[in-house]
Amino acid sequence: MTLSILADIGGTNTRVALAEGARVLPGSIARYSNTDYASRGQDIADILADYLQTAGQTVSGVCVAAAGPVQHGMATMTNLNWVMDADKLHGATQANRIAILNDLQAQGHALDHIAAANLRPVISGPKAPGAMLVVGLGTGVNAAPVHGTGAARLVPPSECGHVTMPVRGDEDLALMRFVEARLARRGEVAHCGVEEVLSGRGLANLFAFAAADAGSTTTSAQVFAALDAGDATACHAAQIYTRILGQTLADLALIHLPYGGIFLIGGMARAMAPHFAALGLTQSFREPRRVDLLETAFSVTVVEDDFAALTGCAAYLAAQTG
Repeated sequence: MTLSILADIGGTNTRVALAEGARVLPGSIARYSNTDYASRGQDIADILADYLQTAGQTVSGVCVAAAGPVQHGMATMTNLNWVMDADKLHGATQANRIAILNDLQAQGHALDHIAAANLRPVISGPKAPGAMLVVGLGTGVNAAPVHGTGAARLVPPSECGHVTMPVRGDEDLALMRFVEARLARRGEVAHCGVEEVLSGRGLANLFAFAAADAGSTTTSAQVFAALDAGDATACHAAQIYTRILGQTLADLALIHLPYGGIFLIGGMARAMAPHFAALGLTQSFREPRRVDLLETAFSVTVVEDDFAALTGCAAYLAAQTG
């Protein structure tokens, strides 16, 4: 059989797997620590070479999904100082079919290939042929529209996690100023993009705001533990998170008209999913506006599949080869 090698490079770990066509082979997924390789001056090429040597396999294709910008066929992992291009991936794998995707693009290519058991509806609504929208909520925040199917599928890259947080009232304005001041004290750019409130560190920012504690170093994991315990401050932070997420998704829905559905991916999406109903995500999203689309159209689903990016890589390679 003809095999391809796939890699999903996150901020901490890289997942690698083999695929036959669009199917990721069960049992082939392995996880590698990025810091282990970076500390030795090695990078993704060494991870792929080590994987193939251990597996004793040869491959004809390689597709890498990188949690970083991809331009002109080159991906850069800023925090790791890793740069990937076709020559490097060919040298590591000897594959002739080579693709490099942004991780969110890979998630977009995975849609239609994810098992129903791994899809959790959080806002019910109609689905119709047309564009879809994939929204990443994790270490970072981003979103991308998904158009077409098969070889014609297009998932344009974007950096919309850095658009300005929506401000709808006094509490939102106070939150924006709080986050800007918090960033400035750390010597960071003092801009309150949606990533500063909807990512993992964003939830920590919201908890600090709700606690009126500018110096709080609470982690998102600690906030979720407090939320599960019924802590009032954590509940307030989660309410703000859900309201801002609903407003952000509504804005994106009106921009992209994703009649095929909105799909949330990433650790924050999965962790918040059990709380969305009680915290009013549907009400925030379906708030009346001048047009009634938000009241009548679109659905929102959480993708509960850690390996969806690998599936997207496999689907992308398979579609390019017909």
